[in-house]
Amino acid sequence: MRDAVIFDMDGLMLDTERVAKRTFIESCTHFGLTYDEKVYHSCIGSNLERTAQILETNMPGFQKNPFMTDWNERYVENAVHKPVPLKEGVLDFLNYLSDSGIKCAVASSTPEINAVRKLENAGLIDFFSALVFGDHVANSKPHPEIYLTAAQKLNINPTHCAALEDSNNGVKSAHAADMLVFQIPDMVDPTDEVRSLGHSIMPTVSHVHRLFLDQSR
Repeated sequence: MRDAVIFDMDGLMLDTERVAKRTFIESCTHFGLTYDEKVYHSCIGSNLERTAQILETNMPGFQKNPFMTDWNERYVENAVHKPVPLKEGVLDFLNYLSDSGIKCAVASSTPEINAVRKLENAGLIDFFSALVFGDHVANSKPHPEIYLTAAQKLNINPTHCAALEDSNNGVKSAHAADMLVFQIPDMVDPTDEVRSLGHSIMPTVSHVHRLFLDQSR
C-alpha cells in the first residue's frame, strides 16, 4: 500500500495515555487545580511545550514550571521506568512490515530521552529506521513538521507514506503532510472536524494489518 509506515507512539503502540491522564489528575490535585477533561483532551498528541501553552491559556492558576515538572516526574516513574503494555496488533504488524521490507519510522511528540527508553522497554526500537521526537522539531503536532521530517529521514516522499495515529492532533499533522492516514482512537474519539478529513478510522492496529495483507494479495 505504501513504501513506508510512520507510527505515533503513545496511545498508538504503547498503552500509556491512561497513565498520562491519571498522573495529570494527581498533579492537578497536588496544586489545587480543577481538572478539565476537555482541556486535557485538547493536549493529547502535542509536545510538552504546546501542552504547557494550552494549559496556561485554559487552566486558571496553572504555573508552568512546578506543574510540568511534577507531572513529568509522576509520569516517568509509571510509564518510562516501567514497561507498559503494547496496544493490540502492534507487534504482529511490525513483524509483517519488517518481513515485507517496508520501512518504518516513529513520529512521536514525546521527548527523546523518554521515548527511546519506552521503545527499548517494549522491545520495539529495532523495528524502526528513523526516529523523530517532540524535541527534534520546532513545531508540535498538529503542524506537519514531525511527519515531514520522518519521511525525509527515510528518504521517501511523504505521499508514499502511511501514518498511524490515535490522536486528533496527530491525524491533522499526518494529513497536512499529505500521507495516507489511519486513525486508531484511544482515549478520545475523532471530532467532526477530524472526521471531515476523510481518512480511515480503525478499531485496532490489527485491522490496519489485515488491510495491508488484503492489498498485498
